[in-house]
Order: sequence, then structure tokens, then C-alpha cells
Amino acid sequence: MNKHGLLHPELAQLVTQIGHTDELTVCDAGLPIPDSVSRIDLALTKGVPSFMQTVEAILSHACIESVVMAEELATVSPALHQALLARLEQEGAGGKPITVTYISHEAFKARTAQSKAVVRTGECTPYANVIFQAGVTF
Repeated sequence: MNKHGLLHPELAQLVTQIGHTDELTVCDAGLPIPDSVSRIDLALTKGVPSFMQTVEAILSHACIESVVMAEELATVSPALHQALLARLEQEGAGGKPITVTYISHEAFKARTAQSKAVVRTGECTPYANVIFQAGVTF
């Protein structure tokens, strides 16, 4: 049994296998996931696990150089948007800052087709979605 790190085997494998510039999406319970993309479904019940719990687990184990968010997140769910930005700033403080790009929600949904996988949470906050682009540790 894994003593440290990610306990979910598919999520651990994804974080281990992504390479520089690969993308992975973390989404709320309602985002449509393209059939062509691997789905890692963590959702148990409404809010479990939360978006930020899942983001924290991934950021603790993966090197991320940039993110893409729907511009609607900032206006519709400002508290979650600020929490995500604060966590990204904290992550970037140890090295290079994480670049943040905003696109429309419709463009975001289309962009998820480029992801290696979409990680679905139980989050029910509108627009609680982010695309992570992997960086390198050197």
C-alpha cells in the first residue's frame, strides 16, 4: 500500500505519466467530458471530493507551468476563483510563476479534448474547472 502520495491508482498513474506541455483537466460534476478523453471519476456525492481538494492533491504531486480557466469563473464564482489563484501563486513561489490564461467556457469545453485525462470531482460550484499544463522540474 502506498504510504505517501496519491492513493487513487489512475490519478497517480496520470500524474506520473504526463510530460512537459501535456494537459490534464480537473472539472466540476457537470462539465461534459469528450468520449475521446480518458475519464478519472472521483465524484462520490455533491461536493465530495471538492474541486480545491483535488487541485491540491494534483499540485502537490505534479509540476505545472500554466493553467487555462473559463473567464466565467471569475465573475460567477469569485470566491473559488480567488482560492485557486492563491493556490497557484503559492505553487509558483518556489520557482517560475504559473501562467494563467482565460478563455470562454465554450472554448474551455472544446479545449478539454486535448487533455490526457479529465478528472471529475463532486464539486457543484459553477465553472469550477481548470486545465493544467505540465511543466518540468529543471
